[in-house]
Amino acid sequence: MLQNIGEIILLFWRTLRVLPLAWHQRRKVFDQLFEIGNGSLLMVCILSLFIGGVLALQTGPELVKRGLSFVLGGMVGESICKELAPVLLAILIAGRSGSAMSAEIGSMRVYEEIDALRTMNIDPVAYLVLPRMIAIVLALPTLVMFGIPVGWLGAAFVSALNNRIAVGFNAFFQDLRQVVDAGDVLNGVFKSFVFAAAIGIISCHQGLITRGGPRGIGRSVTKAVVNSIVCILILDYFLTRFLLYIQK
Repeated sequence: MLQNIGEIILLFWRTLRVLPLAWHQRRKVFDQLFEIGNGSLLMVCILSLFIGGVLALQTGPELVKRGLSFVLGGMVGESICKELAPVLLAILIAGRSGSAMSAEIGSMRVYEEIDALRTMNIDPVAYLVLPRMIAIVLALPTLVMFGIPVGWLGAAFVSALNNRIAVGFNAFFQDLRQVVDAGDVLNGVFKSFVFAAAIGIISCHQGLITRGGPRGIGRSVTKAVVNSIVCILILDYFLTRFLLYIQK
């Protein structure tokens, strides 16, 4: 485990060192960005819409019982933008795009295509890892910024249409505007930026160390997704502590 952590840190450092070569890999970056962003957009909308709806459905009736229905918009809005949207969308991207990165690089490793790149004096980090890292670091925060208002909309619909809650659109968004500010949204975007970097580097590293043919590729994909999700949840705790500290 410690060896893997060290290798991941070293790969991240090597990726930062080749960052000036990003312009030369712009076509690959755009291809990866389109695959991650556009390919995930519909799922992000569906997930965000129902995250907001479920959160309102769970908290709304309890708040109504206690005469606190007027705080529903702010509570749900802040929960979505600071916690649920960045974490759950990062898990979605880890499962969809992180697994694809690991499988693509892993298959190249197994079938010795990476060795062929080195033979042609092409750095695999600059050619394979860098475009994927840049793409996912740009795509995930953008998807989170798109998913947050969709989640708010889903919560507002449920709050207005559910008879046990009966909080209208105007009341919901009025409280949301009073509680949620741009800093709260940036809080979630910052988290998603860190999550994206973690997903990208873990998935690429897992692909680069793949061994053992098709079965090894399957194991690498599984490890990439599981390790990314665990890392997201651990990072979420420490990022939350850090952001709460600097907001004092």
